Amino acid sequence: MVAANPSRENDAGSVTDTLGRPVRDLRISVTDRCNFRCTYCMPKEIFHRDFQYLDRSALLDFDEIERIARSFAHHGVTKLRLTGGEPLLRRGLEDLIARLAAIPGIDDLAMTTNGALLERKASRLAAAGLRRVTVSLDSLDDAVFMAMNDVGFSAHQVLDGIAAAAEAGLGPIKINMVVKRGVNDASVVDMARHFKDAGHTLRFIEYMDVGSTNGWRLDDVVTAASIVDVLLGDSEPGGRMPTTWARRDEDTPSFDHYPGSNGIVRYAEGIFVGYRGYDRSNTEPLIPFGHGGSYTTFDWGPPILTGQGTDLRVDLPITNSGTRAGSEVVQVYVSPRQPVVERPSKELAGFAKVHLEPGGTAQATVRLRDRSFARWDTTAQSWKVDPGEYDLLFAASAADVRHSVMITLP
Repeated sequence: MVAANPSRENDAGSVTDTLGRPVRDLRISVTDRCNFRCTYCMPKEIFHRDFQYLDRSALLDFDEIERIARSFAHHGVTKLRLTGGEPLLRRGLEDLIARLAAIPGIDDLAMTTNGALLERKASRLAAAGLRRVTVSLDSLDDAVFMAMNDVGFSAHQVLDGIAAAAEAGLGPIKINMVVKRGVNDASVVDMARHFKDAGHTLRFIEYMDVGSTNGWRLDDVVTAASIVDVLLGDSEPGGRMPTTWARRDEDTPSFDHYPGSNGIVRYAEGIFVGYRGYDRSNTEPLIPFGHGGSYTTFDWGPPILTGQGTDLRVDLPITNSGTRAGSEVVQVYVSPRQPVVERPSKELAGFAKVHLEPGGTAQATVRLRDRSFARWDTTAQSWKVDPGEYDLLFAASAADVRHSVMITLP
């Protein structure tokens, strides 16, 4: 697979694009396979274990790739970039690199990689004649990055590959970060801070539509202008995860009965969906419900309850103890100590978001009423509040409880 700009050959024999500009770069895909299942590129739902990739005989062999590269070099191309899939999965890639590096007129030979195999191959790639690498890395947060590559590969392993590439002289190194709203947009500043003085070029890439395989939606796009606003401190993404991300498919509450058979799916998880199911099975998720980041830090004071019975007002003082303006979200969960019937160990009853300047303090206020404590009575076909003891859990996510207060309902 070979890609170049739409082009034609001019009278002098060099290749130009439709605007008459000379084509100097040629991208060559050496494989359609990848060892990651990035949700924005090759999601596991499409590229599963039974997915039919190109037969190996359909791929360009090294002789064909060299012949094509020599032809383009003869017509003015000076830079080659090897891509995939993941190019380091192609067996004997070092031999191909050596052949391409020896082509007269090619003065730059680069490769784009996810970095998974880079640590152990960097020195051999450099010795074969590779000049530079571009590495994909979407977050420094292992939980976020592993959720995005969907194969459990850690960010630290990619960083080790980048370090090995730098040591081997494969620079200047470029780092590509695809930014997806609500997934890794909170990692933008951490990435910028980490690579600011590293001598590498960090590039933020808008989440793109690649056809019908990645479920692209405009709502998921973080624009370049928005990223600039975040980097300059003009705005902060302060949202929270509305779902739970599993470490393994087997951990999801619906795994045992999805997709069902004969077009019928049995929703056997019942009310134990999302974080309720993970709590029930005592399974640690990759990213918990309600998780989110900030560019500053917050101190939580003790909650203050006013009211009686199920009609309660909860105030929790939040102080911005960092140096940047930012938002914090306080989540309140209700947990019955001795439930009359089987029910989730805790359920979200309300939340409040506060935005604070550095050093500022505000009250996060949540109102609780009958429905905050009620469960559905299947006999009476109505909501019912059972008397007894309940814990009010004040949390930054379903897995990060900061305070707990016990109350008794008559």
